[in-house]
Amino acid sequence: MEALVGSPEVAGRVAEIEAALPIGVRPRQLSARTWLLGLLLSQADGRPAHLTRAHEALLGLPEADRPRLGVLACWRAGPHTLTYRQVEHTNRLICSVLAKAEPDGAPSGLAQGLSDAILEATVPAWAPELSASLALDWTDLESFARPPVPGARESADKEASWGHRSGGGPGQKTELFFGYYLSAATMVGEEDGPAVPELVRRATLANPKADPVPALVGVLERFVATGKRLGDVIADSGYAHRVARNWALRLRRLGASLVQDLHPDDRGPQGTHEGAICCNGNLYCPVVPEALLRLGPLGRDASTEEAAAHDKKMAELAHYKLGRVSADDEDGYHRVGCPAAMGKLRCPLRPASMALPHDRPSVLSPPEHPPACCTQRTITVPPQVNEKTRQKHDYPGPAWRRSYARRTAAERSNATIKDPASNDISRGWCRLMGLAPLFVFVSCCLAARNLRVLDAFEARAAEDERRKAAGLPSKRRRRRRKTLGDLVGSAPGAPP
Repeated sequence: MEALVGSPEVAGRVAEIEAALPIGVRPRQLSARTWLLGLLLSQADGRPAHLTRAHEALLGLPEADRPRLGVLACWRAGPHTLTYRQVEHTNRLICSVLAKAEPDGAPSGLAQGLSDAILEATVPAWAPELSASLALDWTDLESFARPPVPGARESADKEASWGHRSGGGPGQKTELFFGYYLSAATMVGEEDGPAVPELVRRATLANPKADPVPALVGVLERFVATGKRLGDVIADSGYAHRVARNWALRLRRLGASLVQDLHPDDRGPQGTHEGAICCNGNLYCPVVPEALLRLGPLGRDASTEEAAAHDKKMAELAHYKLGRVSADDEDGYHRVGCPAAMGKLRCPLRPASMALPHDRPSVLSPPEHPPACCTQRTITVPPQVNEKTRQKHDYPGPAWRRSYARRTAAERSNATIKDPASNDISRGWCRLMGLAPLFVFVSCCLAARNLRVLDAFEARAAEDERRKAAGLPSKRRRRRRKTLGDLVGSAPGAPP
């Protein structure tokens, strides 16, 4: 933890906070650096986010470290041990520096910068070289304060508000909660790359009144501005359904490749461009069968036969897709070509394509008045065409399905910080009011979570190397499931 706090990025932010703190009559015994170290230690031990726990963590340090960190100071009357009142006073001063003068539901630049520095300090130098892909998701973070009662009382947490989260009861789709939205970006492996530790690279906290999607995109823009590379960005339909200028267009400008689930309202045909049908982020031939355009994603309980039939239809649909013949230019424009001219299907409007083998689809009834996509060899596609739905792979084909499966890393990140066995950020975990103190504690919780994930990843890698050196096969985790039939058949005295 001292190495984390002493990293150049975190040390710079801490020095900036220290310089902004007011100067009292006598020097403060607790520095901003030791304050942050106490918060990190409390989360590393799986304690709740209480200042008393941070105070206990500092008092539990070895005797040799206490004077060096200011936990034990030499006063005029003799040695003085850090008190809880000093911890609370320093925390109040620092949080007043991190908070905005006029709260607007988003963290201040200094608070966001401190969170970014803490999380980035947990990422080893070799990890970003393996993957630049991120899985995004947001979750609820309930405030300890009671919600306001109209006409009776106000809430003690002025910056929190009502939001929606997944319901916990049978048949309950959503429910209300009072607090904040916590958004996080988790590192995932590349599609054909090696395994990587699923570390949270960036996070932000926002009032539910504000849209969490553009807030996280702004964090990713600062992430790229610091020289970091952004690869695949994997997100669910809650992100993809947003206005394009708040999500898709901004990420494409950063050089990201989108892998996202589409909202039901965005699936299927969505108009035309130069006669080509806009569907699921691609352009298709005007005579593509309607049934192919209505293909949706596979269900979780789909059988192997159903998946094979679905993939066969997606392969047939790919024959009708207009193929790219150029990459995006500086303004986001690119060109696509007629599938018949590219040898993917047979069409009478392209006489040369009629010589293709009959294993390719044939256009039996070409348009009576061919549009530009049929008369020209290529057409220009501006960035506003399919601006919300365009992504890396054809939706919802097998390549997209395999790539999108990496999004479960974001779900695991949320699960590890809501685990009752360690850090559980449910209501009561932190009793401080306001966005700034809550955001600092959440960032420390995510940092402790990252270090646990990194330790487990390195332990598995060392075990694999040991088994490889000994000539043993690599140890793989297996999911073992017993059916009801297995249990009945193995029971003593079970009927035949």
